[in-house]
Amino acid sequence: MNTHKLFQIVTAALLIFVTISCQDVADEIVGKKPADARTINITMIGKSKANPVFLTARKGAEAAARDLSDKYSKIEVNIDWRTPKTESAEQQAERIQTAVEDGTDAILVSCSDDSILTAAINKAVDSGVPVMTFDSDAPGSKRFAFYGPDDVEVGEKITNKLAELIGENGQIAILGGNQNAPNLRQRVAGVRKAAEGYPDIEVVGEFYHEETAEAAAAEMLRVAEAHPNLKGWAMVGGWPFFDEALLKQLEPGKVRIVAVDALPMQLPYIETGIVDVFFGQPTFKWGEVSVQKIVEKIHLEEEVDEFNQMKLIQVWEDNLGGWSRQLRAWGYEDVPRKYLVL
Repeated sequence: MNTHKLFQIVTAALLIFVTISCQDVADEIVGKKPADARTINITMIGKSKANPVFLTARKGAEAAARDLSDKYSKIEVNIDWRTPKTESAEQQAERIQTAVEDGTDAILVSCSDDSILTAAINKAVDSGVPVMTFDSDAPGSKRFAFYGPDDVEVGEKITNKLAELIGENGQIAILGGNQNAPNLRQRVAGVRKAAEGYPDIEVVGEFYHEETAEAAAAEMLRVAEAHPNLKGWAMVGGWPFFDEALLKQLEPGKVRIVAVDALPMQLPYIETGIVDVFFGQPTFKWGEVSVQKIVEKIHLEEEVDEFNQMKLIQVWEDNLGGWSRQLRAWGYEDVPRKYLVL
């Protein structure tokens, strides 16, 4: 091959390369994905649509999907929301299996019952689909990572704050939600563990219920009637305050309450003094951080820590305004304006 012919071949190759590169740049500028961009479908399965904390987690996941799709030109991240209407570990397991059959690229799940979901998770992983858990873990499964709080520590914090409020003396009750949920079992264990350090505090019992506002409020009122000397509630979730029903039924300050969650619809309970302290979960981050971790693993091929701890934030009257503005920044549109201006 003569030099002139070789020059022509090299020049043609360079022109093709430059044309393709310029097209990629142009596509990126106008927001168009290149032809070889990969779609990453992440199936997200919360515990139930009836629990608003999982709706906020969905918002975080979808926000992260948009941000990551914008950040990386070679991927388009989609969230496939398959959360049951009401809590059911059996339905979660079925939806994991169906998602695998439908060709999902990854699964993100909050486990209603790890004894049921561990097998479903393992089967998905064995089929080549990575699984990550959030909020409520299945630690004995083949999931590659978990994002959520240290639940025993959460329970201990609840007890210690409640003990402070009741002068380390008197009867308290534990509101526990779904008894089969591994995260809630650990929180209850944390409440019990910390209570052992207060000899003058009596735990009258652990009380479980369906995780809806109606069921939680009914159980709370039933226990209050059965234990008229009750001084405090240690709530490992904020279910009774997902609507306004109890605002007219509870006397502020009569029974001291420390609970998990601090969503917009729950904030009036802080304002009125019915709830003393919420330990707010940044539930938006359940979705946001978890989706980021999944993309780090399956697109960037990076090592992801197995346990990724989420810190809870103490919310009470003094920081109600600041917390409300944080909720608004996370995209919650139903934060009452009167709290935003505090």
